[in-house]
Amino acid sequence: MPLPNYEALRELPESDERLREAVLLGLSTHDYERVSRMMLDGFGLSQSSVSRQFVEASAEVWKEFEERSLKETSFIALIIDGKYLAKQQMVICLGVTEDGRKQPLGFIQTTTENADAIAGLLRDLIDRGLHFSKGLLFVIDGSKGLRKAIVDVFGEYAVIQRCQYHKRQNVLSYLTEEQQQHFKGRIDRAHKHPDYETAKSALRALHTELLKVNRSAARSLIEGLEETLTLQRLGVYEELRWSLRTTNTIASLNGHLRKYLGRIRYWRTSDQRARWLACALTEMEENMKRIMGSTALPKRRAALISEVNQNKRQAA
Repeated sequence: MPLPNYEALRELPESDERLREAVLLGLSTHDYERVSRMMLDGFGLSQSSVSRQFVEASAEVWKEFEERSLKETSFIALIIDGKYLAKQQMVICLGVTEDGRKQPLGFIQTTTENADAIAGLLRDLIDRGLHFSKGLLFVIDGSKGLRKAIVDVFGEYAVIQRCQYHKRQNVLSYLTEEQQQHFKGRIDRAHKHPDYETAKSALRALHTELLKVNRSAARSLIEGLEETLTLQRLGVYEELRWSLRTTNTIASLNGHLRKYLGRIRYWRTSDQRARWLACALTEMEENMKRIMGSTALPKRRAALISEVNQNKRQAA
């Protein structure tokens, strides 16, 4: 005889949102079955049932993540970087709002050198309501594909800050171990000087010195030099250097993803990657702190508008 209360209790775990959270936080579908049986005396939860429920729940989270409107939020910066999942790179875009909050905005399965694919991701953000008429700061590594996509989509409204850490590491990669010890600290000190002209002069002096040591290292240092000093040029380096002079903010996010994704041994499909990544980013967003120096962002906005206006004049 069917008993309504029994049937309701039997359905409870499958309808409970905590199932998705439990699997995401590390409880395997097999373990979930065991825990559920202990709690409910074995009310018919099979491993395949839990797996199916998680697939359905995570697919819904993925859909909501990709369709979330951005119209009501004003962003001041986008930080973009790649994360590998089983030898497949996922390019992730992290937004920073005008009050300093961090919000994952989107991702795409491609390499950071695929300008066309990344441009598609950026256009999708615009379709979802991303405002950029006042300009946006883009913090990226040295990827030419990323830069091209940004310029193609946002044009003069894009102001790019090249990651100073990636630039230093690229320069040092051409040098011997002894030469690296000599130049590492000097490059750091030049990049970290808050005054634009002083920092630029120090880097140019290092470029001249490197020409005598290793021309490839010298060429790497001078390439994109202006974009490594964007925060200095905008006059907000001291306030925002901890958050926006490198891609460390999103690198930290990528590191925390290991908590959710690191235990998965087999990535079977692209769909699986996307569902898990969307769930992990959604879960992490609730606990993200504001960036350091967020009180300086209004000043940063004014400097950004000035930079965009100058870009427009130059383009005209």
